[in-house]
Amino acid sequence: MIQKLLIANRGEIAVRIIRACREMGIKTVAVYSKADEESLHTLLADEAICIGPGPSKDSYLNMEQILSAAVVMQADAVHPGFGFLSENSRFARMCGQCHIKFVGPDPEVISRMGNKAEARKTMTEAGIPVVPGSREPATEWQAGKEEADRIGYPVIVKAALGGGGKGMRIVRVPEDFESQFHMAQRETESAFGDSSMYVEKYIENPRHVEFQILADEHGNVVHLGERDCSIQRRHQKLIEEAPCCAISEELRQRMGETAVRAAKAAGYENAGTIEFLLDREGNFYFIEMNTRIQVEHGITEAVTGIDLIKEQLRIASGLPLSVRQEDIRIHGHAIECRINAEDPERNFMPCPGVITNLHFPGGNGVRIDSAVYNGYQVPPYYDSMILKLIVCASDREAAVRKMRSALGELVIEGIHTNLDFQYEILCSRDYEEGNIDTSFIESHFAAGAGQAGRL
Repeated sequence: MIQKLLIANRGEIAVRIIRACREMGIKTVAVYSKADEESLHTLLADEAICIGPGPSKDSYLNMEQILSAAVVMQADAVHPGFGFLSENSRFARMCGQCHIKFVGPDPEVISRMGNKAEARKTMTEAGIPVVPGSREPATEWQAGKEEADRIGYPVIVKAALGGGGKGMRIVRVPEDFESQFHMAQRETESAFGDSSMYVEKYIENPRHVEFQILADEHGNVVHLGERDCSIQRRHQKLIEEAPCCAISEELRQRMGETAVRAAKAAGYENAGTIEFLLDREGNFYFIEMNTRIQVEHGITEAVTGIDLIKEQLRIASGLPLSVRQEDIRIHGHAIECRINAEDPERNFMPCPGVITNLHFPGGNGVRIDSAVYNGYQVPPYYDSMILKLIVCASDREAAVRKMRSALGELVIEGIHTNLDFQYEILCSRDYEEGNIDTSFIESHFAAGAGQAGRL
């Protein structure tokens, strides 16, 4: 087993990993920037070490500093969490060179699945349905337009090596392709330091459905059901739920089996996610594989009772999965709301600052994943998500009611958040009835407005 784990991350995911390690008897090392000196993950870990100034490029993205900290603190493994270096194959490779276990897949698998063209090729060869798209990444708009003309409009231009909704533009007519390509490319270069773009057929108003998989080095691969991540703003997920209310048992079985085949085709080990688009006719298409733990992993834990972080650590220690496919059952319905420090009334502008009053909801089936506390200074350098509110109930109707109650009880003062905006979504009739897809926010709310401005 892993004896001492360095957590190469911050915030709620670092706290989440520390708690799992405590239960497993694994010592933890927190890394922190100077801006995070008083952060909860720093205070909860067995040991902590500063790795640089506040900006992430000087701290949480500084591979040499993080690995130096791991060596100095004698950690035998590194967990990257999500974001930052979690899908960086170079960092995973450097961990191996330092004889430190990387809690995640092999670096070659990260590289292959992180490149959308390579991922598509792998899945196509394995007989996995994929959305029509580029054969090769494009760095010039002319090459991208040739692919768009071949595929047929509308198309979506996206970063070949990116994620998280950055570097994406929908193009509906050929005349707009050049400008939209350049806009997406500039954002891609800024976010990922890469100019390679990918062109894909745009599926109108699908559901975004992802399957959680676990795979060990002994050849065992299972799926833990699906999550519906369709409530998104500018390709960033806001609300997720498990299971998806639009999927029948027969379709769930087919998609789950496809996800397992996809993981095997990739030669995957550890926790990962196979992401699909599901159209209104019940057709589903592979879009990408996330080679890390997901932000929304908690709702899968809620409906399966399986601790995904513990499974990650077991797999990284060379142990087999603790469950077989036939052991996995979905019980009830879970919903997650991502609470962000941002102002919906000002186009969701990030709002760092001091939390002056904080109250968490409680009760049966309510879970809070967060690293904030009363008096906490939300720094300006990182992602604006400060809290994940998760509820689980017997069915979807009961889960929606429970989430409304929990949102109504949650108090965060001193900074602006998207709390009220989330509540309005939960109170909309279409959400209540499960009539959701990836266009939900745009079709139900005035652009950039926190008020329920029906169009």
